[in-house]
Amino acid sequence: QVQLVESGGGLMQAGGSLRLSCAASGRTFSANIMGWFRQAPGKEREFVAKISGFGRGTYYADSVTGRFTISRDNLKNTVYLQMNMLKPEDTAVYYCAAGHGAWDRPEYDYWGQGTQVTVSS
Repeated sequence: QVQLVESGGGLMQAGGSLRLSCAASGRTFSANIMGWFRQAPGKEREFVAKISGFGRGTYYADSVTGRFTISRDNLKNTVYLQMNMLKPEDTAVYYCAAGHGAWDRPEYDYWGQGTQVTVSS
């Protein structure tokens, strides 16, 4: 069982930065692929970024490549999403998720409750 708690969301002007954190419980945190997803009002949830268990591998959605950075600290059981050059279209509820399985198509078993990010123009 893994519990995930996101934090760090808020209101930011376009061009600004925010860092999201996701604290995980459980002793096998480093075994999990961790992902960030987001869901904007009226839209389906979409993938944002993922990171391998020991952080050697990362992958991003095209819409955030070059602006967002995912990282993790396995000693703190925490994964981060550094978001720079924010745009109004980044406005969404952001969720972290813990997954397992193949890197190219992990299965996400556990989800956090989400944290709201609002970017004003």
